[in-house]
Amino acid sequence: MTDTGPDDIDHDAARSQPERLLPRWAALLPGHDVEAAGRDLLDRYAEPVRRYHDRVHLAEVLDAIDLLAEHARDLTAVRLAAWFHDAVYDPRRGDNEAESARLARTVLPEYAAEHLVAEVARLVELTSTHAVGEDDANGVVLCDADLAVLAAPPKRYADYVTGVRAEYAHVEDDAFRAGRARVLEGLLSHDRLFHTSVGRRDWEQRARHNVEAELLLLRGAD
Repeated sequence: MTDTGPDDIDHDAARSQPERLLPRWAALLPGHDVEAAGRDLLDRYAEPVRRYHDRVHLAEVLDAIDLLAEHARDLTAVRLAAWFHDAVYDPRRGDNEAESARLARTVLPEYAAEHLVAEVARLVELTSTHAVGEDDANGVVLCDADLAVLAAPPKRYADYVTGVRAEYAHVEDDAFRAGRARVLEGLLSHDRLFHTSVGRRDWEQRARHNVEAELLLLRGAD
């Protein structure tokens, strides 16, 4: 197996344009007219509040899944879950993943079998905590792909941090720093951030470095 890592993920924002993403969506549900549903999802990822959880993030998650594809049991389910995992996003709410899963259960039955719909919704809900069992092949691929930004090159990681802060612009600085620090400390408390062999081998070290560096900056700002 060749080494793969965050540098292999295309961070070019052009990849997040609808004309580039829509064919990737349509390929998941062949034989169906799904363009309108795909455009609705892409419109959601373009909402003004989104500064990180946007189309660029969607494209990067899809690219990361491509790198991890051999680890998935049902690659179509994982890719569909990526499309829905942040379809509902409001930084002021705490039920975004549940509502995104609900959207998947509403949209997909017209195009997919019941078992596939159920698996997609389950995977979307997993991204609320990223607490996934080692034997959950689909879950570890989606969760690793969703967290791959933690191991991104410095410029992309900085853009990610800036984007997250912008999404929480309604939160006062001290409260945001305290909350963000708790999130980062929670990540570092885990024995591993990634579950796939690719993630552990190629992403883990850089991700921990990025998270630790951000945490030091937050503590220095106190």
